[in-house]
Amino acid sequence: MFLYRLKRTVKLGVKSLWMHRLRSTLTALGIIFGVSSVIAMLAIGEGASRDAQEKIAQLGSKNIIIKTIKPPEDQSSIGQQQTLVEYGLTYDDAERFQNGIPNVQVLVPNRRLSHQALYRNRRASIEVIGTVPWYPEISPTRVRFGRFLSTIDMHYKRGVCIVDERVVRELFGFDDPLGQDLKIGSDYYRVVGVATEQSAAASAAVNQLEQRDATGAKKAAGANVGGIYIPLTTVKDRFGETTMQVSAASGQTLERVELQEIIVQVQSIDMVLGTRRSVETLISRFHKKNDYEIVVPLELMRQAKDIQRIFTIVLGSIAAISLLVGGIGIMNIMMATVSERTREIGIRRALGAKKRDIVFQFLSETLLLTLAGGVLGIVLGSAIPYFVTQFGQMRTAVTSGSLVLAFGISAAVGITFGLYPAIRAANMDPIESLRHE
Repeated sequence: MFLYRLKRTVKLGVKSLWMHRLRSTLTALGIIFGVSSVIAMLAIGEGASRDAQEKIAQLGSKNIIIKTIKPPEDQSSIGQQQTLVEYGLTYDDAERFQNGIPNVQVLVPNRRLSHQALYRNRRASIEVIGTVPWYPEISPTRVRFGRFLSTIDMHYKRGVCIVDERVVRELFGFDDPLGQDLKIGSDYYRVVGVATEQSAAASAAVNQLEQRDATGAKKAAGANVGGIYIPLTTVKDRFGETTMQVSAASGQTLERVELQEIIVQVQSIDMVLGTRRSVETLISRFHKKNDYEIVVPLELMRQAKDIQRIFTIVLGSIAAISLLVGGIGIMNIMMATVSERTREIGIRRALGAKKRDIVFQFLSETLLLTLAGGVLGIVLGSAIPYFVTQFGQMRTAVTSGSLVLAFGISAAVGITFGLYPAIRAANMDPIESLRHE
């Protein structure tokens, strides 16, 4: 009996909405656009968050990165010429981390220098990365062709290098890079391997978050086309540790930096934060200047998740306003519908219909309107992120939670804003309703 009455009520609701197709369609548009905007905004926010977290994760969730930064200039030294400034990380620091912190599993010291690379008549700005053979163990860098550095390369300070895929495209074109010689500075280096670009995305994430290069100076976006890996001992022997910097304020200054970066990997994620405190305590004893910074990818990931949570709440709240406006539109239309069908309500009451029957009748019409709008809104809201990804080159991610949330809100809007008109229709005096024309 209940199912029969429900079926009959739904049938009457569909018939009533069909009689006013244009009005019903315009009313449903508010729900459609509201639901689609909620899904689209949440998808864009989720996509941006995942993209940032993946780039940060490439740095290694168990890694602690200690970077050299240039300390603030001493005002008393401004104007002096040919002064030697020593700052930054040292080989002694790397040895202290390895021997003084028990949780260290892998330790990688790095030198990073910007130079010009020459191959035949092609020239490109590259980043020279002086590193050790076990560097791939703590980074997403993988060898596509050839090999990575070896301990023999380190011991004999060989002039070999591994180039990443961006350097291959920029310098070699269609030539096979393996076995070719690159000129960097006044020396030549034999290419023994080609590495992936994955480390570039990770470095970009840190550069965006820290806005500093290895020496602390601001780095122009896209200045280097890629990276070239050379044995750390070779870099130390051929490039030295002293560079000359020229500025209008201090004139010519000689700077001596041993290492631009030390990457420490611990045994498990649970040890990261504790080891970070140990690193901070140990390095602060030997560096009175503010010439270092510590980057913990795990902390950056947590910060990114917190920002994404706030971002989602803000975007969802903004999009939910359009659903609220759509709900007000539904209430307005249903109030007008109740006024138009006053005589119909009186006749039904006179024939024995109860108040709950009138409530169910008008509430079913509102729910049909909002649920239909919700379904179409989900379809449109799922399509918008696809076009944003295809044409806007922006990553998006539609989650099942956003679909359930948007559809649930649309149903709640239908019940909330349809209940008052339905109750008002049920409370009409049957005699007065029959007199209405």
